[in-house]
Amino acid sequence: MRLSRPDSTLRFSASLLLLAALAACGEKSPAKPAAATPPPTEVAIVTVTPGSMAVTTELPGRIEASRIAQVRARAAGIVQKRVFREGSEVKAGDVLYRIDPAPFQAAYDSANAVVAKADANLAQATLKVQRYEPLVKTNAISKQEYDDAVTAKTQASADLAAGKAARQVASLNLGYATVTAPISGRIGRALVTEGALVGLGEATPLAIVQQVDQVYVNMTQSSIEVLRLQRAMANGELQSAGKGQAKVMLVTEDGKTYAQAGKLLFSDLSVDESSGAITLRAEFPNPDRLLLPGMYVRAKIEQAINESTITVPQQAVQRTGKEATVMLVGAEDKVVVRTVKASSSQGNLWIVTEGLKAGDKVIVEGFQKVKPGAVVKTVQWKEPAATTAAPATPDAPAAGAKPAPAAAAAK
Repeated sequence: MRLSRPDSTLRFSASLLLLAALAACGEKSPAKPAAATPPPTEVAIVTVTPGSMAVTTELPGRIEASRIAQVRARAAGIVQKRVFREGSEVKAGDVLYRIDPAPFQAAYDSANAVVAKADANLAQATLKVQRYEPLVKTNAISKQEYDDAVTAKTQASADLAAGKAARQVASLNLGYATVTAPISGRIGRALVTEGALVGLGEATPLAIVQQVDQVYVNMTQSSIEVLRLQRAMANGELQSAGKGQAKVMLVTEDGKTYAQAGKLLFSDLSVDESSGAITLRAEFPNPDRLLLPGMYVRAKIEQAINESTITVPQQAVQRTGKEATVMLVGAEDKVVVRTVKASSSQGNLWIVTEGLKAGDKVIVEGFQKVKPGAVVKTVQWKEPAATTAAPATPDAPAAGAKPAPAAAAAK
């Protein structure tokens, strides 16, 4: 019994030491830290500011020469020679064709002879009247003889006038045997060849000359669009671009913008019943002859001025199907989504007609990283400057650059 007491005492003391050690370990273990709140995502924004912008309408159009002349044969005969070169520039009065002039020359010579004969008859009748005039006063001849002489003189004068008129007609026909260009311009292909019989019963077409240093562009615009523009200007939403101030630009069939600007000449006062469209005409300089008659073009015409146009960068507008949306920074810097109407563009900007107002903060960059309702940090968006890097040549690599492996260079 004496030997068991020390063992139980030792076990009790060891238990106390173990509990004290566990308590000390519990006091030294650190408390679990609370989860840290992430900082707001940074986004780049633009503040909507309405500005003045021309209302540009893109219309289909066709090129038309400013002047067109159909060269026709006005005298019947055989074509002896074609003088011009097809597709060349000709001036008014240049000889284009020569028709056999022999029959016209003979007719002219005959008419000239008739004139000479009539002139001689008139001279004889005039002398006879002059001789009879003193004789009739002295009753040396009868009054009837004198009247017959005066009548013969009058008839001879009329015959001379008729002969001169016939000679003039013969001279015109002789001149028509040499066909000349009625206007200056570019002549097309020859419509007849040497040896062809032309002008017999009708004025045979020989060629077409067109002036293309100035060309017209005939455009068509829907009457509904014209009516909408007129109402917007009447309500004060738009201002007229002004007569003679409407600027017209062309986009050719290859998609490039024509360098020369044109001016609007007029628009029809009536609507085409079959198409419901109004025709507009613009004039363009064409010094290099790049615009050819019949060519299809698209014309961009400034018809009005919108003093409160809202535009946003194109990258800020997201499209899903037919719906366009933008992300805005609203109250308490929270992101909201808004549906907008943006159906036209100018450069790298969308023109927004519905959904935005002045002062709205539109997210341009960083909207992919946020969701509606998220709190964000805003910075002003800056349009990146266009930079063009100088192309590296194989013989002169950039300074500090390591030569690429042959396989990479081949790629």
